[in-house]
Amino acid sequence: MTTENSCTHVAIIMDGNGRWARKRGMPRTYGHRKGAENVVKITRSMKESGIRYLTLYAFSTENWQRSKDEVDALMQLLNEYLDKELKEIMDNNVRILFIGERNMLSPGIREKMAFLERESAQNTELTLCIALSYGSRQEIVAAVKRIAKKVADGELEISQITTDTVSDALYTKDIPDPDILIRTSGEKRISNYLLWQAAYTEFFFTDTLWPDFSKEELCEIIQAFKNRERRYGKN
Repeated sequence: MTTENSCTHVAIIMDGNGRWARKRGMPRTYGHRKGAENVVKITRSMKESGIRYLTLYAFSTENWQRSKDEVDALMQLLNEYLDKELKEIMDNNVRILFIGERNMLSPGIREKMAFLERESAQNTELTLCIALSYGSRQEIVAAVKRIAKKVADGELEISQITTDTVSDALYTKDIPDPDILIRTSGEKRISNYLLWQAAYTEFFFTDTLWPDFSKEELCEIIQAFKNRERRYGKN
């Protein structure tokens, strides 16, 4: 008899906003706005499904290389989201965390991020982790530097370094590794996202563009995950 897998943490690469807009003859910024609206809907659906952690890839370190107009529009959209979502977050008992290289963001955005984290810190039903100005290789390099400093300062012996040591030095310290990683839009790569954390994550790729990704498709993926056999290299 097979026991269903339990799902605690879902990570999503929200891809396809630009293509969604182009199909409708609209600018990419329109697709990003619709994608942001879908974040709210999917977060509610995760909470209803009993998921405890949701990590969303909102903006990568590589995304800074996009055109200035698009980056400026994305930052404006982020500003709006940070301004208006506190009530939604608090009403739904959601804790919000941000992971990534904050020093690349404007001081105003950093202040709003810190405010949301402080205000929602005691919420318990769902932790929404937003990967913003995030790159997994950069995260691992930063973790190595933190560990190396501890060794140099005499706080840690090289022989004491374990996988737990590395995990504790990452942005995602105290967050369980994702059970499921979903990428929308038909692309089949993970694009420098949670490389360490996804070592035994189950991957799901869908052709659906992010603004069209629905609660129904999410539930189908969670059910498919529950029926997968997870061996962890044992056989």
